[in-house]
Amino acid sequence: MGLINRVNDLIQSNLVAVLDKAEDPEKLLNLLIHEMQQALDECRTTAATILCEEKALQRQQADKKTSIAQWQAKAEIAVSKGRDDLATAALKEKQRVATELAAIEPELVKLTDSLAKLRDDAQRLQDKLTAAKAKQQSLAQVHHVLNARVRVNQQLNSDKVAHALSRFDVIERRVESIEAQVEAYDVTAKQHSTAEQIDALVKDEALENELAELKAKLKQTA
Repeated sequence: MGLINRVNDLIQSNLVAVLDKAEDPEKLLNLLIHEMQQALDECRTTAATILCEEKALQRQQADKKTSIAQWQAKAEIAVSKGRDDLATAALKEKQRVATELAAIEPELVKLTDSLAKLRDDAQRLQDKLTAAKAKQQSLAQVHHVLNARVRVNQQLNSDKVAHALSRFDVIERRVESIEAQVEAYDVTAKQHSTAEQIDALVKDEALENELAELKAKLKQTA
């Protein structure tokens, strides 16, 4: 009786409403899944027991039907031999077995009904368990996403990231300044004398080397 009541309570429970009211939905869901699985296992064990009882009664039923036929045959033989006394005794045994057979039928009906009800409850409980496990997986995914966001936020807010970004900005501005100087030299180079242009080439080469170094450093930082 305890199993039936527990299964009914689990089947009739509103999973979403229960979780909405819980302080720790994930923990409660894990407990519900454990309880559902335990109840489902008990349902299967009980069903196996009922099946054994049903088969035992069916064997008794078949044996008693065979016995009735045998006593009937014995009674007929006794009558044919003029032994009414033996025929009467055989018929009494037949009646006794027939009474026992009649008592088996309602027991079989009861077991069949109980097994059908148990199977139906087990299926509904299995459906409920499947839904709960799907909800558990959904909560686990949400939990994983939230943890990932926390880690990303912690990394973005860390001093190392801020320092790296600051260095990147400084180097980038330096590169832009050098590029501007190189462009300025290119524009004015034609206006210089040959000597000045040669000097400018030397300066340009030095600037370009420095620019290349900064760009390489900027690439490593990024």
